[in-house]
Amino acid sequence: MQLIKKILINLKNLFLKPSMTIGLGVLVTGGFIAGLLFWQAFNTGMEYTNSEQFCVSCHTMSHNEAELQETVHWKNRTGVRAYCADCHVPHNFTDKIARKMQASREVLSHIMGDIDTKEKFEEKRLVLAQREWKRLTANGSKECRACHDYNQMDFDKMSIMAQMQMKNAAQLNTPCIECHKGIAHKLPEIKQQKSPELTKLIASAKNEKIGVEQIGYNVLAQPIYADSALKDRIGTLEVATAVKVVETTKDADKVELSLWRKSKGFSRVWYEKFGLNVVSAVFEKEFAQNKDNFTVIDTKEDPLTGLGWEHVKADVWVKKGDLTSSSDGLWNVAKASFNTSCSVCHRPPAVDHFDTNTWPGIFSGMVGFTNMDNDTQKLVLKYLQFHSSDFDSDKRH
Repeated sequence: MQLIKKILINLKNLFLKPSMTIGLGVLVTGGFIAGLLFWQAFNTGMEYTNSEQFCVSCHTMSHNEAELQETVHWKNRTGVRAYCADCHVPHNFTDKIARKMQASREVLSHIMGDIDTKEKFEEKRLVLAQREWKRLTANGSKECRACHDYNQMDFDKMSIMAQMQMKNAAQLNTPCIECHKGIAHKLPEIKQQKSPELTKLIASAKNEKIGVEQIGYNVLAQPIYADSALKDRIGTLEVATAVKVVETTKDADKVELSLWRKSKGFSRVWYEKFGLNVVSAVFEKEFAQNKDNFTVIDTKEDPLTGLGWEHVKADVWVKKGDLTSSSDGLWNVAKASFNTSCSVCHRPPAVDHFDTNTWPGIFSGMVGFTNMDNDTQKLVLKYLQFHSSDFDSDKRH
């Protein structure tokens, strides 16, 4: 006990009382040198833990390094590579230290065996990805923008679609990760689930009776036929397309389509509105090329693209029971699915924020991170297009 007491007294004197044998200058110089050595050792350790060699050796990155090697961030025409720390470690000192502390949780998970195998890692991939997406969204994707700066982008060298999306993103200062998930690593597998609300709407449509001269809206994408026996298939009628019933039988409805198509090419795709890429029907090439199958009502040239458009009408047959009398139910299902599914990673953008022709590109970049089934995806996209900035409220279905 006396020995311990003596040691404590000596330690107290060492730190709280001036040295009687060592000069102040020597102490200050020694402290300064010790500080430099500590700082050098700290920076060396920090630099090493930021190296790809360190990440791959003790991190689950070893399970998916191969998929990174297949991306443009590993090998490209300029020879500029992005390393682990470039994307996953903040570049400023304070945030870097905070991130290092957070990473201790991931290291502990690896040591404890939570994600020490590829199979376990795949099971947790979605959770890990969402955590990183959330971080990059919160900081405005600082790590991405250390290389990709909106102010330094030459929009004229981009494709037309890329220009529209990137200019809008630059104007809103949108974090890169909101549109570019999966740019360096494989996207998590998200199992599709049928929307219960859409299932109910489908069942409800089976009991609806759409009379002659009444307007109906297609609930699901379905085949189009040239005959009432539904034997000669000529195309597909897309979801939420408005049709007028002109004849009805026990098993089928003859409906009139009044749509637009581009005059260039085979013109197989028919659109809802002039100049807007809202797909309403897709026909077989033989049907679309035979002008006896439809009537051309009007022709126009799109001033933005110089393409010619034709307003066409055609009578076709569809299976009975797949039409609903109002589009309100369709839009309600689509709106709920959009808000629920797209709020997992970030706040959903305003529906009227983008125009009709921009929404398909934006939506295709988001839908991979949801569990929407294909039918719900088609309905949601049609909802977004019909409620885009191109449509005033009094023009919507």
